[in-house]
Amino acid sequence: MLSYRIVAAFMKKHIFLYLLILLLFPQLSFAWQGKVVGVSDGDTISVMHNGKDEKIRIYGVDCPEKHQDFGQKAKKFTSSMVYGKMVEVEPVTTDRYGRTVGLVSVNGKSINEELLKAGLAWVFTRYCDKPCCKQWYKYQEEARQRKVNLWSMPNPVPPWEFRRENRTR
Repeated sequence: MLSYRIVAAFMKKHIFLYLLILLLFPQLSFAWQGKVVGVSDGDTISVMHNGKDEKIRIYGVDCPEKHQDFGQKAKKFTSSMVYGKMVEVEPVTTDRYGRTVGLVSVNGKSINEELLKAGLAWVFTRYCDKPCCKQWYKYQEEARQRKVNLWSMPNPVPPWEFRRENRTR
């Protein structure tokens, strides 16, 4: 009983500090779980969260667009890994479209990493700045060396360039 009182006193004393830290650093968020109810493309899924489906942009990777080489294959790969399954989402940020951008795992496997290992995504250099990104570049290079999926092409076009080219047309 004594330990409960000590913990309660500590929490009461420090709750203001804890709330202040959360307000000052909103990127400090906690992972949550939900069932995947939709797959828009290789790097965007919908997950049930707090009673509604929430769009999740998979952090740090960029898969080929739907009408780009390997775009449909990336979508099928992601779907086979997560659709209808419980995933863990660790939010990193929110993008300009209001989607949660996060690390996503299923049964302990990182979807972010699996897409890179399968040669179905690029490391999204512009936004990938967490320590894990260093390892992800290695996975990307290993897939490139094995010439797997998009790396089987002589000059695969990164999706950000594909989108830019289509905007200018």
